[in-house]
Amino acid sequence: MLELAAGLSSGALQAIAELERLVIEADGGRLKLEWGRLRRRGGDRVEDLLWWEGDRLVGFLGFYGFESSPELAGMVAPAARRRGIGSALVDASLSLCRERGDPPPLLIVPRPSEAGKRLALRHGGVLDHSEHALVLSGEPTSAPHERKVSLRPATAADLALITRLLELAFGRHAPGDLAERLDSPRERTAIFESAGSAVGTLRIRRDASGAAIDGFVIDPSWRGRGIGRAALTHACHQLRAEGAQRIGLEVDVENDSALALYISIGFTPIITEDYYALPVY
Repeated sequence: MLELAAGLSSGALQAIAELERLVIEADGGRLKLEWGRLRRRGGDRVEDLLWWEGDRLVGFLGFYGFESSPELAGMVAPAARRRGIGSALVDASLSLCRERGDPPPLLIVPRPSEAGKRLALRHGGVLDHSEHALVLSGEPTSAPHERKVSLRPATAADLALITRLLELAFGRHAPGDLAERLDSPRERTAIFESAGSAVGTLRIRRDASGAAIDGFVIDPSWRGRGIGRAALTHACHQLRAEGAQRIGLEVDVENDSALALYISIGFTPIITEDYYALPVY
């Protein structure tokens, strides 16, 4: 039975976590479920689709972000595959997008999943971009004579800077709720400073045992001076000191220089994920 969920109960979150465990145990890699967002669902709109068989969850698909193209990430229990559950979840998500006037979504498919790729193509999906997911499990590797960089929480006075940096780096507008997301129990935005000047930004999301870094940008006018490496190393040391056992980040597959930087700091690639744009109409 399909459930269109506006908000997730503690029981639903436990069921999603158990399904995730089963899928990763069978397939390896990881699933981009963004647990911080799942736990903070507002309940004012449908953001999650759950497929139940009795009291057992066998399929899940979640919406992430509505500022540009929504991202869809989900899974089907290994024992329940080839029964059309994945297709039913995608069909329901596209129907929601049509009803709400959402932009065409991006379906996230782990590259090793041939079934996921076939699902995307059956729904008219076109490969939009791909990203490597990396994880740092130990201490970051510092470089000799690393440049001094400090890290501070972003404030409302930094919103214009953050917006400009995100647009320069990613060609996209900053999230509409950026001000609310500057500092929360599980998510915060930071500013890097060097020689008294703000030189970059990143966003940190925390969960029970780990952290994820995204939106990592160094001002173009400060690049080529070792600041990016120093900034990321500093952030990772701080997160490890706070108790983060694993630190994750993602990088576009075409960004070879950033990938090389992350690996040199100690990050290990764990999976490549393909983002397929799905037509809504």
